Amino acid sequence: MELHQLHMLRELGELGSVKAVAETLSVTPSAVSQQIALLQRQVETPLTRKDGRNLVLTEAGKVLAAAGAQVIDAMATAKAAIGTYQDDTSGTVTISGFHSAGQALFAPLVRKLAALRASGGVGASNDPDDGGGPGDAAMATAAAVTSGSVTSGSSSSGSISVPQLRFSDEDVAQQDFAALTARYDLVLAHRMDHSPPWPQPGLRVIPLAREPLDVAVAIDHPLAAKTAVSAADVVRYPWVSSRSGYSPADVLMAVGAMASHPVEVVHRINDYSAAAALVSTGEVIGLLPRYTSGPVLNPGGAATAQVVLLPLTGINTRRRIDLLARPENLRRASVLLVAQAMQEVMAELTAD
Repeated sequence: MELHQLHMLRELGELGSVKAVAETLSVTPSAVSQQIALLQRQVETPLTRKDGRNLVLTEAGKVLAAAGAQVIDAMATAKAAIGTYQDDTSGTVTISGFHSAGQALFAPLVRKLAALRASGGVGASNDPDDGGGPGDAAMATAAAVTSGSVTSGSSSSGSISVPQLRFSDEDVAQQDFAALTARYDLVLAHRMDHSPPWPQPGLRVIPLAREPLDVAVAIDHPLAAKTAVSAADVVRYPWVSSRSGYSPADVLMAVGAMASHPVEVVHRINDYSAAAALVSTGEVIGLLPRYTSGPVLNPGGAATAQVVLLPLTGINTRRRIDLLARPENLRRASVLLVAQAMQEVMAELTAD
């Protein structure tokens, strides 16, 4: 079996169609179909089946795809032992983020890495014999990832290079975040506390924060003078909320259930900037994330804010913000460096 054939089978299982695999791997759909057909000839049990117009994995295909993922990870481990590609902190790291996280984190992350370069802690040298080179810090961080989190503060006396960042915005439903790791080195994802956890096989999760969704009202709204609100306080006002399947809509359903009263949703808008603008008119109220909505609420500083946030009592409104990545990507020092910097940026944001 060829490694690239196992790679394509794995992607088919995660992305759900030959077309999606072809787009992700920058090949033609016929090339994907041909390689999977070649792989099929090597086993007697069917690996795929038709589901409507799509080609999907059978149970045997899923077993082989999972085994293939382990092979791919093992190959990455072998490269790490050689210590060339993984120890290089330069290169490019691709990151996707949902809208509110991108607004709050992308620019501070760029500034943090620029400051790291300017501080003299980084440079052009990637020589592992340079006295405590980047491999030491990378492997220390890798150990932390394996145990469940990347701890901030690890450093190296050697000189390292800062990766180039490539950002994209991807705001998808919870069940679709894991598949984005096929296209990006790091994926900023979020889910509600009570929702199912991220699928663990073939995925690593780096926790960043637990962020409440607060009730957003205009500064001259009748509720603005309160320090906190309950479901009974807010249920009778008209709302701007997200589309179904996203965090604000989930919380709003709980508000209606808690207050035993239907909620009037006037607008369904996923973009928090547009939602905050509507809230500022005083005609509707909404739900906005406490930490990552800062750039939306205070673009010109706190003095210009037209919307205030009020904690919602009696309902768990917290969402988890995590970094998702494939295990082989977290063996690269450049990706680990960015993941650690992202943790530091989020810690600074939530400390304010």
